[in-house]
Amino acid sequence: MIRVENLTKSFVLHNQGGAVIPVMVGANLEIAPGECVALTGASGAGKSTLMRMIYGNYLAEAGKILVGKTDVVRAQSREIIALRRETLGYVSQFLRVVPRVPTRDVVSEPLLALGRSKDEAFARAEELLGLLNIPKTLWELSPTTFSGGEQQRVNIARGFAHFYPAMLLDEPTASLDKVNRAVVLGLIQDAKAQGAALLGIVHEEAGRREGGDREVDVTAFAPRET
Repeated sequence: MIRVENLTKSFVLHNQGGAVIPVMVGANLEIAPGECVALTGASGAGKSTLMRMIYGNYLAEAGKILVGKTDVVRAQSREIIALRRETLGYVSQFLRVVPRVPTRDVVSEPLLALGRSKDEAFARAEELLGLLNIPKTLWELSPTTFSGGEQQRVNIARGFAHFYPAMLLDEPTASLDKVNRAVVLGLIQDAKAQGAALLGIVHEEAGRREGGDREVDVTAFAPRET
């Protein structure tokens, strides 16, 4: 479902005389439906860069990124938007929402964007918010006023509201207590059981062991020194 072929990426530092910083060369990776792969490697090795290229935030210099039949490297903007709406989910570490929008609306938005009824979308949002232990008294409030842990759980609920055949997870269990960590791992297992292909950055070894099927060290994609 997610396939990376011969991917190359570097950054140009225009404020430092155009210095070129190579990040990865010839990266290859494949995640099958029903599989969760955890990215490993030291800080700065390229884990987040790879995820952002798959999501279409960073443009690769060469190679292919296939999510289903869409090559993200060569896709038009409208194709990327459609891919994110229907096929490729992304649970980031940080919640970014419009201020004053109620939490239930934030979580249900992916379903409403797909044309689901308001009743269906709200029911799914309420199911996930309850599962992730967000008090019902907060559902009508903006999550911008919540604690960091509560915002993270709202972000997770939003990410899992729609079934995405492919998902990117950036530290989905970071800073969660034992109870909510177990809930998130359960959501990952449910998505796998439905055939989703998941790629995640999970720094904690226990999380990688419990939620992932295998690990890929991105340092294997680093440019070789000459």
